[in-house]
Parts: sequence; structure tokens; C-alpha cells
Amino acid sequence: MLTRAYQWFDRNILELGRELRLSYLPPLMVSLAYGVSSLTAIVGTFFVKDYLGLSAEFLAALGFWAGIPWALKMPLGHLVDLIWRYKAALVFLGAGLLTGSLLIMIGLLASPDAMATVMPVGAWFVVSVLLAPIGYVVQDVVADAMTVEAVPRVDAKGRALPAGQLRLMHTTMQTLGRVALVGGGVLVSLLNIYMFADVDSMSEADKLAVYIRIYEMALLIPVVSVLGVLLAAWLKLRRFRQLRRSGIASSDAWGMVHGQLERTAPNWWILGGSLVFVVFTVSMGLSDIPFNQEIIFIGSLAIVLFLMQRLVKVLEPEARRVLVGTAIIIFVYRAMPGPGPGETWWMIDELAFDQKFISVLSLIGASLALFGMFLFRRFMAERSIAFVVAFLTIVSTILYLPVVGMYYGLHEWTAAFTGGVVDARFIALVNTALESPLGQVAMIALLAWIANSAPAHLKATFFAVMASFTNLALSASQLGTKYLNQVYTITREVTDRATGAIQVAADYSELGWLLVTAMVITLVLPLLVIGLVRSTRLRSA
Repeated sequence: MLTRAYQWFDRNILELGRELRLSYLPPLMVSLAYGVSSLTAIVGTFFVKDYLGLSAEFLAALGFWAGIPWALKMPLGHLVDLIWRYKAALVFLGAGLLTGSLLIMIGLLASPDAMATVMPVGAWFVVSVLLAPIGYVVQDVVADAMTVEAVPRVDAKGRALPAGQLRLMHTTMQTLGRVALVGGGVLVSLLNIYMFADVDSMSEADKLAVYIRIYEMALLIPVVSVLGVLLAAWLKLRRFRQLRRSGIASSDAWGMVHGQLERTAPNWWILGGSLVFVVFTVSMGLSDIPFNQEIIFIGSLAIVLFLMQRLVKVLEPEARRVLVGTAIIIFVYRAMPGPGPGETWWMIDELAFDQKFISVLSLIGASLALFGMFLFRRFMAERSIAFVVAFLTIVSTILYLPVVGMYYGLHEWTAAFTGGVVDARFIALVNTALESPLGQVAMIALLAWIANSAPAHLKATFFAVMASFTNLALSASQLGTKYLNQVYTITREVTDRATGAIQVAADYSELGWLLVTAMVITLVLPLLVIGLVRSTRLRSA
């Protein structure tokens, strides 16, 4: 028994550690920076709830606009292929945008009156929310390309590595990328627990000071990503010198180091289509045309699909069917609507979940998600994406039932039956512990397939175009969430900070139907699409 347990531990956990290379570290640092970005999430939630009178519908709509920049990975990815050797400059640009977003939030917390003299506080908040994803998108597209460079194609003497070994290294690299992202969440959760340790006894001024310190600490996030690209530059130089010492010509060694031996010609379909996309999105966003969000989504999806159709022509027919089938399944899985901020407001107001407890939930979720990367690595490698997504859909729905149950008083019944042990917090802790390992596995197979199978001179372009497609699913998710919050109205209590007078009364009477509706949609649609894909000539990775 112990032998089998050790064999499992060695195969699923220790083996991944043995496969870690120093060259993997730079893209992992950029991924870690993205993972640490959730440092301000809890503060942002309470800031919006306590200081801004923004509705759940408005916040869902803002989430839609915040998701649009991720579709810009398409032109940025092709740009990275075109300026391959100089792509690190984009990380510095992204770091600048992130810094700007964080400084705005620091200003809103520390000097809201001074900020309000320039433009309304709500407008500043919107600018901050929109700057952050642009910065992360710019950095993320470079990180994708860096994962390709991180996997060597030749040994120390310049000899090509076997195809099987390359595939394993690419899978490991993509898995470690997710591990770094989730690991950043673990670090954030630990820090939040420490920062919010005495939140219940704090005055409003002390809470505000804590919020400001957290945003100030978040200024280290762009520094981590910048250090990642600087480390990558040093490792490339070291690798180049090693190859030169083994007798490889300078030009050949340079190409081996950068992972791109063939020069990329500009794809004017990608560049032109992306320009149309940007102009279309901005013009529609600034207009007052009814249903402009829906028009933007449909137009953006049409442009991305057209560019995908042009791009996948370079693949063999079987590879093309695998990529398209996989992308469709992941798109639908990621496009499912959620209940929106009303669920969190209800947990804060009705279940008395404070900042510290939410931080504990985040820690449990991130830690077990990290464990899930190791636990499900072999599962993902041995099963198709269709099977994995179907499994995640069914299990996630089952695990969401206790949350729905708590709205209808499940925690009150269990607390009375167990002498107060199994209360709302107990149920939330157990549910988070069970559900968390499932959340990060769906994208790994697609990323690993692209890294291993896409043409060498178009890796970043493939990453970006497919990411634009699957990230548009998040915009679809936000639209769906907005629609659900139009059908079911959820409001939290908003009071005047000076007088204490209630400006908006709390109303969670329709939250139960909202939770149930979102859960049913999330269960039915992915399974239906998986069945449709499997009934066609399409395949999944």
C-alpha cells in the first residue's frame, strides 16, 4: 500500500519537480505576477460595496468591457512573432499600465476628494478597471511566447531533441505556468489573512489604511514580471555562449536560443482584421447605440473566427479538426454565466463573511487548486478535452449545490442538527476545498497542444488567436451574467457615509432563482455542445 502511494506521489508530483528547468523560470515569473494580481481583489470587492453605489448589472457590464482587451491578444501575438527578439519591450509597457491602474486606486482610497475634482470617483474606478487587463494582456502574450523559448529544441551540442521528449517538456511547461499562476493566488491569500487579521475590531480609518497598504504592496507585481524578462535575457546570453563553445555558428546558435529559426512575414489579414476589430470596438463602445455590447461581441467574434479560419489553413486537416473542436468546447465551457456580485454581497451581508474569512476561503481554494495541477496532470494527459470538460461540468454542478442550499437555509438546519458545528462557514470551507482543484485544468491541454504542434514561426500568433477566441468566451459569460441580473434584481444596502442614512435597501429575495438558473445553464450547455462536437468530424485534444 505504501509502495503504491509513493509511486503515485513520485509519478504525479516529484516527477514534475524533476522536469523543472532553469529556463522555465522567466515565463513562470510573469505567470506568477498575473497570479499575484488577485492581491487587490478582496479590497476591490469591499471598496465597491462600501464606497461606490454601482449596481450588480453595471458591474457585470463593466466586466464585459474589462474582458475585451483579452481579445487584443490576436494582433499582439502576431506582433510578438514579428518583433520576436525585441518582445521584452512589451512587458515594460504592460508594467507601466498596471502601475497606472494601481496608482489610481491608491489615489481613490487616500484622496478621493482630490481625485473627484478631476472627474467622478466612479469614472476613475472604471479607468483603473480597464487599464489593468490591458497591462496583463500585453504581458501575457509575451509570456506565452516565452514558454516556447523556455523549452530547448536542441541539447548542449546543438542536436535536435526527440519529438516525445519535446511534447513532454511543453506539457510540463504549460502545467508549471498554471502552477505559478495558482501559486501566486496562494501567496496572496496568506498575505490577505495576515493583513485582515483584526479587521472586525478596526475603525473605518484603520480599514482604509489597510486597503491602501495592500494596493501599495501590489506595486511590486509589475516589478516581478520585469525581473522575469531580464532573467530571460541573461539565460539566453548564457545559452548562446554555450552553443558557440560547442562549435555552432553564431546565426544558428542565435536562432536556437530564441526558438524561432524562420523569419515571420507580416500576415496582413491578421493585422488588418485586428485594426478593424479595434476601430469597431472603440467606436461602438463610445456610442450610445442600443445593445452596443452585444453588437461588439458579435462583431468581435465574427472577426476572430474569420482570422482563425485564415490561420488554421497552415495546419494539416487532422490537426485543424483537433484545434477547432478543442477551441469550441473550451469556449462554451468558459462562456457560462455566473450569478454576479450579488452572491458575494449576500455572503457578506447575510452570512457575515468578513475580509479575513474570504481570505481564508481564497487560501484554501488556491492551495487545493495548486494541488489539483499535480493531481490531474496524468488525468489530463490521458483523457480528451471533451471528457475532461464533461467531468468538470458535472462535478462542479454537484459541488455548487450546497451554496444554493445555504440560500434556502441549509446551514441553519445543519447547524441545529450538529450543535453549531456545520454552519455556513463550515459548508463554505468544505465546498471550496472540494471544488477548487477543478478550476484550472481546462486550458492546459489546449496550450500544450499549441506549444507542441503549431508552426515554429507562428507560435505566438496561434497562442494569441486561440486565446482571443477563448477569451471572448469570458465576454459572453459577462453578457450572460448581465442578462441574469436584469431578470433577477439583486441590491445591497448603500448608506450615506456622512449621515448613515440608507440610500438603497438590500434585497436578496430573487437571489435563489438567480443561483438556480445559473447552475442549470452551466450544467446543460457544455454537455450539449460536447455531444454536438463528438457527433461531427471535429475532434478534441
